[in-house]
Amino acid sequence: MNDKMSAPGRVTIAGTHALVTGANRGLGKAFVAELLDRGVAVVYAAARNPDTVDINDERVVPIRLDVTKPDDVSAAASRCADVSVLINNAGAMLRTPLLAAPDLSAARSEMETNYFGTLAMCRAFAPVLAHNGGGAVVNVLSVASWLASPFNGSYGASESAEWALTNAIRVELRAAGTLVVGVHAGWIDTDMATDVPETKISTGGVARQTLDALERGDEEVLTDDKTREVKASLPTDLTSLYPAIQKQWDAHEWPWKN
Repeated sequence: MNDKMSAPGRVTIAGTHALVTGANRGLGKAFVAELLDRGVAVVYAAARNPDTVDINDERVVPIRLDVTKPDDVSAAASRCADVSVLINNAGAMLRTPLLAAPDLSAARSEMETNYFGTLAMCRAFAPVLAHNGGGAVVNVLSVASWLASPFNGSYGASESAEWALTNAIRVELRAAGTLVVGVHAGWIDTDMATDVPETKISTGGVARQTLDALERGDEEVLTDDKTREVKASLPTDLTSLYPAIQKQWDAHEWPWKN
């Protein structure tokens, strides 16, 4: 096989410099903690308000970053030019349907953050990672990349787009030696899912599985049983997954129903 088509190698966490978006709470904060436990040299903890980053460790450098603002992204790439691991964790989930939503604002917001924000970060940091030997890009995705619920329709559309982005940049960055990892999860035990009566995976569990994947050189992480079940069901999804969702949807009243 051509060397340029072979998979990039494993990524050693100890001693590296990393950047985590959405690092002030939930899964992002868990990523920072796990990186520290594995001996990272520096972790840039990015948040829209860096004052909300409250991890007490001299290796943690809070930075201001809104991934939907081009100037913020450009400034982060310039300031964090020593980064070898980029974890795109920042995301938005507004739980709105596609047709029954009052307008397109939620759909636009989710697409701007989850797709365009992630794309902007990947574009800005691809040359940084290449300059530093390849490293890795981690995109935090969702089981919603493959399973579209109308209750959360615009979020699923943005996650499907981000999954396509992840697969495409993996091909683009292979020659640079950059490992591109897609992380898929169902409900994670964060503030975003506080009122969800479903089994949830811990933030620490997702972070550990993801960094294990980096150190093995894996390109995809399926973090929980539901996610693995959905991925395995894709060849039959119209008959095996969607009838149950249709039943849930039909039980609700919507404006166009008689």
